[in-house]
Amino acid sequence: MLNLTLPQGELRHFAPDASAKLEVVFILLPPSEGKTAHATGDPFELAELSFPELSGARSEVLDALAEVSARPDAMEVLGVGASLANEVARNIALHTEPAARAHDIYSGVLFEALGYQNLDAASQARADDAILVVSALWGAVSFADRIPPYRLSMNAKLAELGKLASWWKKRLTPVLDELIGDQLVVDARSSTYAAAYKPSNGNAVAVNVYQLRGGVPKVVSHFAKHTRGEVARFLVQQDQAPTSIEQLLKLTESRWDAHLTEDKKGVALNIALAEDHQFTTAKVG
Repeated sequence: MLNLTLPQGELRHFAPDASAKLEVVFILLPPSEGKTAHATGDPFELAELSFPELSGARSEVLDALAEVSARPDAMEVLGVGASLANEVARNIALHTEPAARAHDIYSGVLFEALGYQNLDAASQARADDAILVVSALWGAVSFADRIPPYRLSMNAKLAELGKLASWWKKRLTPVLDELIGDQLVVDARSSTYAAAYKPSNGNAVAVNVYQLRGGVPKVVSHFAKHTRGEVARFLVQQDQAPTSIEQLLKLTESRWDAHLTEDKKGVALNIALAEDHQFTTAKVG
């Protein structure tokens, strides 16, 4: 049994299913708001993306996004400022944009901390197998999938499709649940993207990050994103993945001040950062 310390000081117990034979840890990440554009490269091929059963759904979102992005009120509908007009315009013809691997497209604090390019070959291979990026446009993609840069948030509401988190949830759930099965899921997504898919197997652990400020734990967005990226990097660097929540906690405690909590949303791995915590971009090794 695992002792879970709740914020209120109440003690509960969480017992993972001892009969489940877990062999792989899946890591769920949100996409970055910004994307890295590439000047050259072939366009993406819908049929080559992971989860080909989502091809029809992806085509619907691609068409809806192109239609919205060509409208005079595109910036308002997509919830972006005038400085992003070029990125919105690019949405109109994503089928012709140069594509690159997802790990080269997604950027920002979390992905810099993960540092895919600075991982050794074995860790990169594990990242390609383990990491799933839940996306408003693609539903979900692996790190090895070739995609173009785009501008679309899960918060957006496209006319015919409605709120994208709700639209994707019923389409992603059967596909990802079948892939994941009983295996351990480390969920490092923001709440916006977590709304699009909730693993059904009872073996999902959300990653929450806090920093002590005056002795009080506070959520600091850039520290949270960076630490989640570090957690993902740390996990794919392991020769043997954790196969239970207990193992995940023990492994995480070897590097961070961490504990588990449980509430109506499920189990969370809470990482506490010191008041003087600083971070740097991932380095080789």
